[in-house]
Amino acid sequence: MADLIELPTFKGRPGWEFTDISGLDLAAYERVNPVPPTETTTTAPLWRLPDAPLPEGVLVTTLDAVPAQLGSLLSADDDVFVALNDAGERRGTFVYVPRGVVVEQPISLTAVQAAAGTLVNQRTLIVLEEGAQAEVWEQYLSGEDELDGVFNAVTELIVGDNAHLRYVCGQGLSEHSWIFGAQRAEVSRDASLDWVALGFGSARGHVRMETRLAGEGAEARITGAYATHGRQHIDFDTTQEHAAPNTTSDLAFRGVLQDRSSAVWKGNIIVDPGAQKTDAFQESRNLLISKRAHADAIPGLEIQANDVRCTHAAAVAQVDAEQLFYLRSHGIPEGEAKQLVIEGFLAALVERFEAGRVRELLASALESRLALVLS
Repeated sequence: MADLIELPTFKGRPGWEFTDISGLDLAAYERVNPVPPTETTTTAPLWRLPDAPLPEGVLVTTLDAVPAQLGSLLSADDDVFVALNDAGERRGTFVYVPRGVVVEQPISLTAVQAAAGTLVNQRTLIVLEEGAQAEVWEQYLSGEDELDGVFNAVTELIVGDNAHLRYVCGQGLSEHSWIFGAQRAEVSRDASLDWVALGFGSARGHVRMETRLAGEGAEARITGAYATHGRQHIDFDTTQEHAAPNTTSDLAFRGVLQDRSSAVWKGNIIVDPGAQKTDAFQESRNLLISKRAHADAIPGLEIQANDVRCTHAAAVAQVDAEQLFYLRSHGIPEGEAKQLVIEGFLAALVERFEAGRVRELLASALESRLALVLS
C-alpha cells in the first residue's frame, strides 16, 4: 500500500508549503506495529507516570472493537497520511470515559517504534461522554537514538457536552526519523479541552492539529513547545474553528532553535457564520540561539461573523544581548546566562498551568530537552 500513496508535492499543495518530503521513499519502509516501552530499549521518555486503577466503565484498550466514532473526525479523504494510516489493520488505542465519570489520575499511553526501516501507523481515539473528566498523556518514542523510520499518527478527540479533557501529546522520536500527524478534536456544548503538544524529536515532518468548537460555550486551550538543534525541521499547522456562538480558544506556541534547525508554525482561526461572541487568540514566538537557525510564524484569520474578538501575535528573535549583558555583569557565566534567558522565555508556557503535577512534568520535560539542545 505504501508504494501506491502519492505524496504531496513540496510547495505544490496547501498545507505542505514549508516541508520538503521529496526525499521520503515510503516503499523503503516496512509496515509494522508499535510496541510497548517495556519490550525494547527506547529513546529517553519525556515523562514517567505511575499506573493507576481506572474507575468502573472506563476503557483503555485496543482498536479491535471500537464504536462508530472512529474515523468520524478524520477520514482518508482528508489527508494522504490519514489514508495511509487507514490502510490495512488498524493499530492503536481507544480511551473511553462514560457519562459523568471523573478519572482522578492521568491515563498514560506510550507507543514505541522499535526497529529501523519501518513505518508505524499509530491511531488514538479518545471519547469522553457528557460530564466526564479525564487527563491523557501520550508519547511517541523510538527504539534507539539513531533509528531511521516513519511514524504516522492519527488522533481523534471527542469531548462530549460539559466534559473536560486534558490531552498531552509529545514526541521524542529519533532525530533520524520522519513524523506525520493528523490530529483533530471536537468540543461540544459547555465542554473544555486543554491540549498540549511537545515536538522534540524527528528529523522532519508535518503535524496538523485541528480544534473544532462545535457547541455553544465550548472552550479550548492549546499549548505547544518545541526545541530543535542540528538540522531538525519542525512543522506545526494548527486550526481553531469556532462553529458555535459564545466559544473561546487560546493558543500559544513557543520554540527554541539551535544550530541550523528550522521550524514553521502556521495557525488559522476560523469563525463560521453564526458563531457570534467568539473570543479567539493565537500566538507563536520563537527564540533563535544560532544565527543560522530559522523560524516562520504565520497566523491567519477567516472570520464570517461580525460580533467577535479575534487577535494574534507572532515573533521571531535572537537571544536579547542586553539581557545577557545584564546577567554577565552580575557574575553569571555566558553559557549559564543564556540558559536562564531561554528558561525565562519558556516559563510563560509552563505558567499557563496550575501548580502541581502538570506544571512540574512539563517543566522537567522542557528542562531535559534544553540541556540536550544547548550541550
